[in-house]
Amino acid sequence: QVQVVESGGGLVQPGGSLRLSCAASGSAFSRYAMGWYRQAPGKQRDLVAHITTDERTIYVDSVKGRFTISRDDTKNTVYLQMNNLKPEDTAVYYCRAARDNSNYWGQGTQVTVSS
Repeated sequence: QVQVVESGGGLVQPGGSLRLSCAASGSAFSRYAMGWYRQAPGKQRDLVAHITTDERTIYVDSVKGRFTISRDDTKNTVYLQMNNLKPEDTAVYYCRAARDNSNYWGQGTQVTVSS
């Protein structure tokens, strides 16, 4: 079993940057595909970015060119670098670890983009 804990959220002005981190406990982190999701008030939770075990990445169109997902298997951590943030990026951001039929979610970290 894996436990994931997100950190790095906060309040930032439009055009600013944040880096989210997701630290995972347990062994075999490198065997898990990792993803960042977000959920705005009154909306469903949607995929933002995904990284496979061999570091292939997928992004939702709205964040392409602004967000970068990466992983450091030596630290059991996945990151989401967010640049040029917009008010519509405001949401709770969740980390997900996935392997075979198992999924593990963190508790989320709030990102608010506002002037």
